[in-house]
Amino acid sequence: MTRRHWVWPDSASDELAKKLAKDLELPFLVAQILLRRNLSTTEEAFQFLHASLGDLPDPRQMDGMQQAIERLVVALAGKEKVTLFGDYDVDGVTSTAMLKLFLEELGGQAGTYIPHRLNEGYGLNIPAIERIARQGTRLLVTLDCGISAYDEILHARKLGMDVIVVDHHAVPQALPQANAILNPLKPTCRYPDKNLCAAGLTFALCMALRKHLRERGWFSNGGREPNLKSFLDLAALGTVADVVPLRGVNRILVRYGLEELSHSKRQGICALKEVSALGGKPLTAGRVGFQLAPRINAAGRLDDAGLGVRLLCTRDASEAQKLARKMDAANDERRAIERRVEEEATLLAEVKVASRRKGLVLAKEGWHAGVIGIVASRLVERFHRPVVMVALNDGIGKGSARSIEGLHLFETLSRCAECFERFGGHHHAAGLTIQEPCLQAFEAKFEALAEEGLSEEALIPRCHIDAGVVVEQLNEGLVEAIQKLAPFGCGNPEPVLAVTNIRAAPSILDDKQTKKAAHLKLRIWDAPHIDVIGFNMAKDMSLKEEPLSAKSFDIAFCAETNVWNGRTSTCLKLRDIRLAAQGCL
Repeated sequence: MTRRHWVWPDSASDELAKKLAKDLELPFLVAQILLRRNLSTTEEAFQFLHASLGDLPDPRQMDGMQQAIERLVVALAGKEKVTLFGDYDVDGVTSTAMLKLFLEELGGQAGTYIPHRLNEGYGLNIPAIERIARQGTRLLVTLDCGISAYDEILHARKLGMDVIVVDHHAVPQALPQANAILNPLKPTCRYPDKNLCAAGLTFALCMALRKHLRERGWFSNGGREPNLKSFLDLAALGTVADVVPLRGVNRILVRYGLEELSHSKRQGICALKEVSALGGKPLTAGRVGFQLAPRINAAGRLDDAGLGVRLLCTRDASEAQKLARKMDAANDERRAIERRVEEEATLLAEVKVASRRKGLVLAKEGWHAGVIGIVASRLVERFHRPVVMVALNDGIGKGSARSIEGLHLFETLSRCAECFERFGGHHHAAGLTIQEPCLQAFEAKFEALAEEGLSEEALIPRCHIDAGVVVEQLNEGLVEAIQKLAPFGCGNPEPVLAVTNIRAAPSILDDKQTKKAAHLKLRIWDAPHIDVIGFNMAKDMSLKEEPLSAKSFDIAFCAETNVWNGRTSTCLKLRDIRLAAQGCL
């Protein structure tokens, strides 16, 4: 087991937390957690807790926005055929569905094209562009891709199409020759929030377009003005799924978008919630990220991501149910494939970790390219090293990479660019295509860069504690206080609390699917009404050395309310466990 270093909050900040709690009439615990989020002034904390839709920045500050909306107005006025080319992940699918539905409410024509992950790969490709051009498209809009497609966009322009790029990925030195590029990472962009995903950018585009049309009197002759609030469900779904920081604009979109998702009348959303066993339940960012999003992703990973666009756009309840069931079946298949790939990749990774590799490049013939990104994320969590997984097929490798805090992935891969056919991504995640003969050279260079950029200390995972509590605080009041900080996700993780030196009896639970020992359960002697569960943490208990028995432990956990068979209880989800005052198990 990798040893974790517990990082406790600085007790010197307690006075500041007391002031924050008094100024904002908050529990002291919440004020402590706000400080851990680097929200140290009353104004910053208030804005974080109470930001409204009215606080969204003017999207017309975004570089390229005016050109984008003017070209879309020409397309709407001239009844031109517009094709929306989206990526195959949830962010691309929700962006595509959102803009399609929005343009159609304005009376426009919007076709969609989602590339097949396995047959076409990521982003624009020449055959698809030529097919789209033959169908009479005058305007091509790329969503969650396009920023690195210099040659492809040049080809599209030569075929007579105008192009708008809506993308949030890292900006290359040579920008494509599009009519407009919406990407806050452009050096010339004045938009104040740089962390939007494609769904957030698409929502901003819809905001700007509606405002422009309203000012031009477009709706004054009886035309129905779209209700932007109804599109927040798609914006939230894409934002949560793409794991962008839930701060600033993203936090607002998700906070209000979760309300829309919880009460959505959209047939596809209702059907998706039903097959995910979420019907009638209020949606949290966690439920969206772990139950709704994977089912949309599964279609793109294994078959056709266009199913997701159809699901989100259909107004037919029976079609929505049929598509949702198909996605649910694909998700079950994806999980089975994923388990096999993870087992094989773990064995390869253990050998490399044993030889003290700081960067893990893992490749194998026959791995499914649609699941390697998920598996890479799990291996990063397990071994706390940057991981590049490559699925080989007939000499061509499709790769997904994930990183840790100390290594900027896109910058690192940029220094290996000569090894790839193509690549793209950002700080923590990236994708690539590589010829099998180039793998050895790439692995050597990647390991050298990891060695250069990562200290031994950087390879020690950290468990950041937001606040220490005592057993008496473990109740529904604790959960209620913490929920003031929701929605939780990247950039605003669930607060991790800690209790030290508690007497508890551990036991092991089997995984329902694999029937193998997987989960750790604790019974706290002084709080038997509290459920404590550590998912996939059975390995953290040393069963070989001695039988399970009651001991004194320090535990780090997230607290939530669990409802089962009408009974409400407090549940603690373990993040780490160690013998009291003796370090990690």
